This record gives sequence, structure tokens and C-alpha cells, in this order.
Amino acid sequence: MAKKNKEKEFVNRKARFEYEFLESVEAGIKLTGTEIKSIRAGHVNLRDGYCVFERGEMLLRSLYIGEYKEGNQFNHEERRPRKLLLKKQELRKWEKKVKEKGFTIVPYRLYINERGLAKVEVVLVQGKKVYDKRDTIRQRENKRQMERVKKQYL
Repeated sequence: MAKKNKEKEFVNRKARFEYEFLESVEAGIKLTGTEIKSIRAGHVNLRDGYCVFERGEMLLRSLYIGEYKEGNQFNHEERRPRKLLLKKQELRKWEKKVKEKGFTIVPYRLYINERGLAKVEVVLVQGKKVYDKRDTIRQRENKRQMERVKKQYL
């Protein structure tokens, strides 16, 4: 009997609304033992997370990973900076883009892959203007209305 792989996935849905996505990359995260256990338990919030460059490394800041209940004195800080594991070439490319044009890098998706490793999808984004956000809301409402009409006549 084949074992089904149930992937835990956490998505920052608000990022789609707040930012315009330009480019994305999958990166590993350097975690401690209690952090990975807490992620598997589902105690994660990506909403306030953002990435910064320090000494040639990309750090993920303000990502909330809740305390592991059985962690006792070896537990981790909930919002500590975590190093992202990327190739140097990708790091340099993204650092250049962030410095030149004023883009931002935010975590969009965090998941455990089939090998049991925590991966995060980070996205190069540009902030949306207020009228762009209104347009997004308008499109979403139109889509919902079309689905209702479709459902009513089918």
C-alpha cells in the first residue's frame, strides 16, 4: 500500500493583495530542532515576514514560528532572524535588484517537501498603489458574481 504524502503548506495570502509579484525562488531555511517540530505542528504565520541582506546572506526576519510545547529550556525565539539557503549567484542577483530599484523580498509560501525539509518560496515584489488594490477587489467581486450566475443557470 502506497503511503500518501500529506504536505503541510502555509501561504501568505495577503501578499498577493498588497504586492505585485515579479520573480520567485525556492530556498531552504536554517532552523533549530524545536522550530521544525513547531512547523510540522502548524504553528507558523508568514504575514509580517520580510527578507534583508546582511554580510552577503539573506535573512528572513519577523517570521513567526510558535514555541514547541515540549521544548522546555531548549525552545527557540519565536521571531528570530533565520538564514535562507540560496546559491551565491542568486543572492547577488537579488541583492542588486533590491538595491537598484527599491523592490522588496517577502516570503509567500512555507512548506515541508517530500524529503522532510522545510522550504520557503520567497518573492521579489513591488508595492501596489491604492488604485491597483481597488482594481484587484473589483476583479475578485466580478469573478464571484459570474460564478453565482453560472451556478444559478446550470
